[in-house]
Formats: sequence, C-alpha cells, structure tokens
Amino acid sequence: MATTMKAAILHGREDIRIERVPIPEAAPGELIVSVGAALTCGTDLKVFRRGYHARMIVPPALFGHELAGTVVEAGEGVDGFATGDRVVALNSAPCGECYFCTRGQENLCDDLLFNNGAYAEFIRIPARIVAKNTLHVPDHVPLEHAALTEPLACAVHGFQDSRPHQGDRVAVIGGGPLGLMILHVAALAGCEVTAIVKHEGQMDAARQLGAAHVVHTNSIRTAIRETRALTPKNQGVDLAIEAVGAPEAWQEAVELVRKGGTVNFFGGCAVGTHVTLDTNRIHYSDITLRATFHHTPAMCRKALELIAGGRFQARAFITGHAHLYELNRVFEKLMKRSSEIKTAIVP
Repeated sequence: MATTMKAAILHGREDIRIERVPIPEAAPGELIVSVGAALTCGTDLKVFRRGYHARMIVPPALFGHELAGTVVEAGEGVDGFATGDRVVALNSAPCGECYFCTRGQENLCDDLLFNNGAYAEFIRIPARIVAKNTLHVPDHVPLEHAALTEPLACAVHGFQDSRPHQGDRVAVIGGGPLGLMILHVAALAGCEVTAIVKHEGQMDAARQLGAAHVVHTNSIRTAIRETRALTPKNQGVDLAIEAVGAPEAWQEAVELVRKGGTVNFFGGCAVGTHVTLDTNRIHYSDITLRATFHHTPAMCRKALELIAGGRFQARAFITGHAHLYELNRVFEKLMKRSSEIKTAIVP
C-alpha cells in the first residue's frame, strides 16, 4: 500500500507546489478521508494572493478547505463513522465551552479550530471536527455538491442573521460565489432580490439563481440610483447585504436601504481599513447595521439539508473541473475574474 500522497502545499504568495507527502494516519477520535472533490473559494484565492491567512493558515502548509469524500480510516473511539462512509467535513469546529459558545455564538469561539489540506488525495480530520462538524452525505448527493456545504453555511448564516421577512426587497452587492449563494438563498426564501454586479459574466448566473433584477455597473452612484429606482418611491430596499469585502461597498450598502432597513456587512475587508458613514441618516432613519462572520454547526446542518433537498441549484455553482496538478492554473484564471464560480479539484 502507498505511504505517500500528492498534496498542494502553499509556500507563499502565488506559490503552490504539488508535492508528495506522507499519507496521514488517524489518531484517536480522528478520520482519514479520501478526497472526492475539493472546491476553490474566494478565501483560498485571497490566501493564494497574500501567501497566508492570519487565522487559518501559515505557510508552508497543506492548502484548501472545502471538501467531501469517503472515510478510509477511523481512529480509536470514533463513534458514528466507519470506513466507506461518504462525508462532508467542515473546515472548523468550536470548542463548545468558552463564553461565546455558551451564548450560541460558536462562530466567535475563542478557540475555533481550523483544518486545511483539502487539495490532496487524503485529508486528516481532527477529532473535534469529527465530533462536532462532520456530516453524512446522503447517497443521492454528489460529493462535489456536498462540498458546497461550508460556503453555503456562511451564506445561510449571513442571510438569517439579517432577520429577513418573506417578500422583503433584498439587494446583494457582489456577484462572486458567496454573493451568488446569498442571493439564491434569499430568492428561495421568497425575497425579491436585486443583484449588483461588476462583471458581465455574473449577470446570467445571478438571473439563473433567482435575481428578480440585475444592476450591472462599476459606478457606486449608478448602483445606488438604479437599485433604489426599483423600489416604491425610490425608498430603498428592506435589506442590503454587502458580499464584496471593500470599504466603498460597505458605504454603498448603507445608501441602498429604506428607513428602518437593515444592512449586513458580510464581506470581510482587509485589516486596517475604515469606512465613513452618514451618522445622521443611520440615526434618524433607524437603520440597523449588522455583520456576520463564518458559520456555526447548526448552519452547516441547514446548508447540507438545503443541498440535499434539491431546490438549491448546486450544479450551477460548479463551473469547472480540474486535476490537482492544474491548481496553479485554476487560481491564475480565477484572479482574472473569469465567469467561473467554483472549480472542483478532483484528486
């Protein structure tokens, strides 16, 4: 039996190397999973550009975190999983004991445990993630669709955290993978969604995923004017969700909502950035400002249920397939803002 495997190792900025490394072995409580599909994502693209992620990954390190696969080894004491089981293992798990976990805010856990290494033939799943955030994949769900569970959990969390109502007018700024997921989730929940996108290739995807309106522009002023024009008396939308991670888009979101509306700053901006907001408008128009980070175990389970239920168009989010050795090329293509949403890397 082979003792080594091929895996993507992040060495620094725009430096991924496919290397042979030892196949991991399961310690007590752990699983070893044969990766069926690992998906590219915006966070991995940021890490590829920057060469690191302060909370998730410090090079040189195994890379990638959205995956689904098949259990090939279960460590001593593992309960509920066996060799041959199809699973989706999330990229993190909370401790369950800190102040934030006991208040139901597991996404803010003081000891949030992250796991990387999806771009490989096999991956080790730490005991805490096995116990708290590894889920069985129903037989009818393709593994590459199940691998969407992690980003979808973030999208569901962001949408639900915004306290939406059925029939709300919702504006989603950004046509990247998470922006498209949020608009799709909002449309499935019965909201009238306006997608605000910069790139022409994102327009068809937004419409396919349920956007009632698409505003295509590079101008923030135009986006605000055209989006408000779609609402009664130009009053603005009920809910604006920023899914870009840019300070100017945060400011734009505040200008999109009606009196009494809600803004969710979902996109994470770079460290050290700041925004200037109209305090008079926020106060006298009674605008609620929220921000949503990451996911919780409950949201992960909701996301997989949504995928398994069939209404969520999982297939629309997988726009390409590639082998492990093509990973650098895939990220270089994603950096050029192509119409690709997610590429499934199949080891």
